[in-house]
Amino acid sequence: MTSIHVAAIQHCAKHSPAATLDYLEQAITQASDQGAQLIVLQELHNTPYFCQTEDLNCFDLAETIPGPSTERLGAIAQKNKCVIVASLFEKRAPGIYHNTAVVIEDDGTIAGMYRKMHIPDDPGFFEKFYFTPGDAEADSLYGFKPVNTSLGKLGVLVCWDQWYPEAARLMALAGADLLIYPTAIGWDPADTKDEQQRQLGAWITIQRAHAVANNLPVIACNRTGFEASPDEHAAGTQFWGQSFIAGQQGELIASADTEQETTLMANIDLSRTEYVRRIWPYFRDRRVDAYGNLTSRFLSKKLK
Repeated sequence: MTSIHVAAIQHCAKHSPAATLDYLEQAITQASDQGAQLIVLQELHNTPYFCQTEDLNCFDLAETIPGPSTERLGAIAQKNKCVIVASLFEKRAPGIYHNTAVVIEDDGTIAGMYRKMHIPDDPGFFEKFYFTPGDAEADSLYGFKPVNTSLGKLGVLVCWDQWYPEAARLMALAGADLLIYPTAIGWDPADTKDEQQRQLGAWITIQRAHAVANNLPVIACNRTGFEASPDEHAAGTQFWGQSFIAGQQGELIASADTEQETTLMANIDLSRTEYVRRIWPYFRDRRVDAYGNLTSRFLSKKLK
């Protein structure tokens, strides 16, 4: 397949998982009716972003995979003949929970999944309390490995992963046809406007850079809307939206604004990767013999 029509659904948190899935079914159906073959959903779309605080009760939000959400989304995918990238709070076993992206084929089956590898722990983003990092072993099914689908190999990563060029490169080396980032990122309302714009600019730039460095299209799907923190002493988070789709040279093909719920749609020419890699042959010129130190935490002692 040389080109695919893609959609990223940016929306505010709904009052319940059931309400969210009802909303998503309508949005997916509308996007499919307009020709979308691949639908990308935002990070942890079923609920408000519960990681603003550390609360043992929030573990009750997790579900198994397969489970109720994959069954519902599978039926939606089958009905609309589209591939869906969903993002769920996975209960893998008692005491082991993951932030997991699930890829659902257009026949409703689960094509594969990816468990978030980089887990943040910052004010308002207490994810280490909830999520076990994905398995990194070479024989793991869910490390930096693209998911094979009828539309190609999807290099699915999740939110905090988007700041790490190593993750994007490993997906590219494994044959990904495009990079996909379900995301939940926003501002602290106490930040100055200048600081907010610096953060947003960095977020867009780093992901467009992954497109450039790997000659792959990028789809970033972020949530929008203000979500108050359960902690009365915290400011809450203004999720900044700005979902976008970029081409193989980082060019913006489509982008959303900060505040609106929207279904962002674009056509992606996958065959352009081959052309761009011929004129910008980064993969040819990589010095794989010289990168051994990348597996070190820090190099100060080695370089003395």
